[in-house]
Amino acid sequence: MSRIAKSPIDLPAGVECKLDGQDVNVKGGKGSMEFSVHPDVRVEIEDKQVKVSPSSEVNPNWAMAGTTRAQINNMVVGVSTGFQRKLELVGVGYRAQSKGKVLNLSLGFSHPVDYPVPEGIEIATPSPTEILVSGYNKQRVGQVAAEIRAFRPPEPYKGKGVRYSDEHVVRKEAKKK
Repeated sequence: MSRIAKSPIDLPAGVECKLDGQDVNVKGGKGSMEFSVHPDVRVEIEDKQVKVSPSSEVNPNWAMAGTTRAQINNMVVGVSTGFQRKLELVGVGYRAQSKGKVLNLSLGFSHPVDYPVPEGIEIATPSPTEILVSGYNKQRVGQVAAEIRAFRPPEPYKGKGVRYSDEHVVRKEAKKK
């Protein structure tokens, strides 16, 4: 039995949720999202609450209900407040600059790296060594942050590279004589 699936989702002010067969539509201030619910899961919308339950009491259905509840909750949070991922650049000469729909990165390569910003994602550079990736879709925000980090992941000896702000890089000791 999924404890996550049992708790209802409260809809904040300004967020509208509609059920169309097995499709859930969530609209808010930041945008709108759609999700197709698995046939083994029931979704009910009652007075500013969304309740998710399995169609039968079989264990895999409870697991799918928990996953569905998490997806719908991420959609509700995304369209109301949005998601954000912060990246840091560590290394001499490592810089980032946001130019419209392109993120320009200098990461110690012989050429600058230009990353085209996908639709629905905003990238800001408050300082040359900080990148803020934000948007209403949690999966896409995480994917874009992972793609930017993949250009130069942090290395274990000096810790240089692109890292998440909350990431701890395990350092190795240098070779001894």
